[in-house]
Amino acid sequence: MDTRTSPIRLRLERVREFLESGHLEAVLVPSSDPHLSEYLPERWQGRQWLSGFTGSMGTLVVTRHDAAVVADSRYWVQAEAELAGSGIHLVKAANGGAGPATDWIIDKLQATHGVIGVDGSVLGLATAEQLLQRLKSVGLELRTDVDVFATVWSDRPGLPDAPIYEHLAPHAGRSRTERLQLVRSAMQRHEATHHFISTVDDIAWLFNLRGSDVSYNPVFLAHALVDRDSATLFVAEGKVTDALRDRLLADGVHLAPYADTGSALSALPHGSHLLIDPKRVTFGLRQQVPDSDGHRVDVIQQINPSTLLKSRKTAADAAHIREAMIEDGAAMCEFYAWFEAALADPAHAGRITELTVDEHLSAARARRTGFVGLSFPVIAGFNANGAMPHYRATAESHAVINPPEGLGGLLLIDSGGQYLGGTTDVTRVWPIGEVSEAQRRDYTRVLKGTVSLSRTKFPVGTLSPMLDAIARAPLWQHGLDYGHGTGHGVGYFLNVHEGPQSISKAVPDADMAMQPGMVTSIEPGLYRPGQWGIRIENLVLNVPATFPDADGDTSCVTSGITAFGDFLEFETLTLCPIDTRCIERSLMSDEEIAWLNAYHATVFERLSPRVSGAALAWLTERTQAF
Repeated sequence: MDTRTSPIRLRLERVREFLESGHLEAVLVPSSDPHLSEYLPERWQGRQWLSGFTGSMGTLVVTRHDAAVVADSRYWVQAEAELAGSGIHLVKAANGGAGPATDWIIDKLQATHGVIGVDGSVLGLATAEQLLQRLKSVGLELRTDVDVFATVWSDRPGLPDAPIYEHLAPHAGRSRTERLQLVRSAMQRHEATHHFISTVDDIAWLFNLRGSDVSYNPVFLAHALVDRDSATLFVAEGKVTDALRDRLLADGVHLAPYADTGSALSALPHGSHLLIDPKRVTFGLRQQVPDSDGHRVDVIQQINPSTLLKSRKTAADAAHIREAMIEDGAAMCEFYAWFEAALADPAHAGRITELTVDEHLSAARARRTGFVGLSFPVIAGFNANGAMPHYRATAESHAVINPPEGLGGLLLIDSGGQYLGGTTDVTRVWPIGEVSEAQRRDYTRVLKGTVSLSRTKFPVGTLSPMLDAIARAPLWQHGLDYGHGTGHGVGYFLNVHEGPQSISKAVPDADMAMQPGMVTSIEPGLYRPGQWGIRIENLVLNVPATFPDADGDTSCVTSGITAFGDFLEFETLTLCPIDTRCIERSLMSDEEIAWLNAYHATVFERLSPRVSGAALAWLTERTQAF
């Protein structure tokens, strides 16, 4: 295809015509929707449609003469490949988002003193405030009423129309009214009369509802407005059955059209006190809140109470999550038993690909009790493909899983499931043929990071970014590092990525404090572009720490309470063997090997009753003491 007439270049031409007619110098396109979601419905996949870059995060900027995607290191290899020939270049940033994109805009356009356009309905309030301030400081103006896709995307998809359903007992441990009361108690502490929520996982948790409007996340598009006595759920018409509507109404929850959200905010009574989360509501919706002398609403900016509440899983939630992990682990045993047998079978030579992994692993999960769907697309990356943290095989581009002649290979598989009783996310790396000494060293250093953080004890309230260096230290000692975070919060049959905790290099704030009941990933990695990638990931639960007495007896202190305060430790939830064939034993300490052997003993104990035949034989072999 002539690149001058490629779909991407033609779309960019239409955008530049739009810029000229609107007297704009540039348009900023974040990866976002009106709910600031990570995974987006097709209607808000404008950045992907316009650029061709399919990564889940990244910001596109189009000027009259230039265009760039700003993305962090997780996407550099992928972005360079997908943007080739499009007329859009990659700007490599230490982190994604609007900050580095703003730097690029200022560098390109500061001298023009022109106007930059953005759709405020998909721009976070906190991000918008920073963007407005920075652009103004260099003489650039920001217009927030610019939806370029309303003009240039003629066949833009509409709103999703999948039905909403209830998340019921026993998996939903608290009732809708109980959860609303918890939020109202937090509102009272902040002296708020109203609370507005846009984040779809908060809404799903609060109302014990689920949906399928967003791929891989059991959520639905909605906004919510909660007052001291009732609540209004703004959803598209036809998504709620009459029977469910009646049950919601009995709990004081009224339904209103999705499109009426802004007008409801505009109609808040004078003198109301509205609680909003500036990191979880858009600039466009914030602008709907009355702010004139004759009609003023006092705005209280605090984290959504539901974000903190849902991050702390109850004891009942934890029990269901453990059960989901058993189902998930059994599925992986069945898959890996088949996979290793197929690799060894000459009849399958050259026929097992990264797509085969996706197909068979997903099918194994689908057979398990309580399974609803995948929690994200399966990442199966062989050798060089594994060096791209968010790689995904396609029919057009994928690898056959065979080691190169005379060399060993590494296969990275990152996958997870949505179960009625929990959300899973696990990454393992498997040897394909004989692995090299260099691969063993890399693998072992990553494993040491996983083990080191998994064994850590820390005071309640420790800011989660403070834990990040513990997992990186075994790599840092050798001048190695990775570009993504070490750990993210995980929802309860909700989004696989949730806050507020983040074990990463993020600037910490008080909301990131580690509390009992939080589920978080531990996933250090190491990536050699063009060669291989390694990531070893488990999910862990914050539980009260135990400490041995002077004689080494751990039964004496079980509450986590010490003379220096309350302490937590991690209970590893994920149940899947960590392959020992890639380990360089000389790099492991006795304590690390003891942890690994104890983990494998637990994996065998919990999974062996749920598998049989080849799956049990595989589990038995892969959990042998190392």
